Amino acid sequence: MYPHHEQTIQRLTEHFQPDSNFLGLIIGGSVAKGWAAENSDVDFVLVATDEEFARRSASGELLYFSKDFTDYEGGYVDGKIENVGFLEEVADHGSEVARAAFVSTWLAYSHDDRLDPLIKRIPVYPEAEREAKMKSFYSQVVVGNWFISEAEKRRDRYLLTHAASEMALFGGRLILAYNRMLYPYHKWFTHELARAPQKPADFLDRFHWLLNAPSVASAQAFTDMLTAFHEWGVPFPETFVNFTRDSEWNWRTQRAPLQDW
Repeated sequence: MYPHHEQTIQRLTEHFQPDSNFLGLIIGGSVAKGWAAENSDVDFVLVATDEEFARRSASGELLYFSKDFTDYEGGYVDGKIENVGFLEEVADHGSEVARAAFVSTWLAYSHDDRLDPLIKRIPVYPEAEREAKMKSFYSQVVVGNWFISEAEKRRDRYLLTHAASEMALFGGRLILAYNRMLYPYHKWFTHELARAPQKPADFLDRFHWLLNAPSVASAQAFTDMLTAFHEWGVPFPETFVNFTRDSEWNWRTQRAPLQDW
């Protein structure tokens, strides 16, 4: 963390700590994780009282953006307004993206003893879902490989690039799940893939080959690499069953699309 980030956090704390509408200030984002560049913004969560959260929910005032707290070029603060109930939901059944937002977070101040143990419960990999997720993610890669071959037959550029992107996403998520690492959403996805300790030696090379030059050759190489890396327990015919359930029929259970699990 740069000194000007520390100064920004101090100003945020001095501004919000006296306000009885807020129970605590949680610092997150690249600053909390130690990934910040010199001009990075400061991300945070303001934990509102239930009354303040209800008021803001009704008015749509759940985001906070300002340049008033920073004095460095390109600097700004970017926050979300949540309440204790919201944090409890994330800890109980939050998506990986929601959980990953709390990795390495810390409290700049707190007026509520529940907050510190609660934010420590959130950034935990959901072990109970891991095996099912890996089967679903692997299935998406295999079916995506088939879509690539169909796209080349039809000379369908949209299908080709879409299928390659989906294969890269779910192949990457497969590796993160194998390593019990939370999916951080797209911005930090390749960063986390690079950090994953257990993966094929040529994973990132084939990942980028698939994205930069989507083709039957790059898609097949990507699929073969993942197939050889681990026994995922999904026979070939089952991959299409899983794909249909997760991508075409997910509305039946009202579950979010697979990429948001």
